[in-house]
Amino acid sequence: MSIDTETARKVAHLARIEVEPEALPPLADALSHILAFMEQLNEVDIEGVEPMSSVTPMALKQRKDEVTDGNYQEKILANAPDSREGFFAVPKVVE
Repeated sequence: MSIDTETARKVAHLARIEVEPEALPPLADALSHILAFMEQLNEVDIEGVEPMSSVTPMALKQRKDEVTDGNYQEKILANAPDSREGFFAVPKVVE
């Protein structure tokens, strides 16, 4: 697929990129090369290939899923500058 300068101008406008008129032919050429490469990638057979999240194999660190006792309300609210009825109190911002 080939991109002409008018299409390159429209793409630049949609992307809100200011492109000088003399820079439109190289931009059109670059966009044409990108589309040609995408067409080339579409020809690759990827049947049976699992998607990768990274080029290097890795496993995320996981913590044990343990139930904690929680119940730290007083300790947490002790750090608050203002608390009422067991909750953080914040000033009203919308009237």
